[in-house]
Amino acid sequence: MNQLTEQQQQAINADIFGGRKIEAIKLYRKATGVGLKEAKDAVDGMEKDLRQREPNKFAKPAGKSGCISVVAVVALLVSAALVTIYILHS
Repeated sequence: MNQLTEQQQQAINADIFGGRKIEAIKLYRKATGVGLKEAKDAVDGMEKDLRQREPNKFAKPAGKSGCISVVAVVALLVSAALVTIYILHS
């Protein structure tokens, strides 16, 4: 197994911090020549270490986009339209 250069380590760390674990695993495999399981295990270990040492550098998970609110508004509009149609046809 080849050792990582400082530049390779930094690139892998950047992918880990950015939430791009698959890319980090690909980089690790390319740099070291190890198999998929070994690369995944190594990157998982790196991530665990980085989360302990520098938790504030990790990308924040995306917030909820408000899908529930959109569904609620659409349901309200459909209900209002049905009530209006019912009233007009009565």
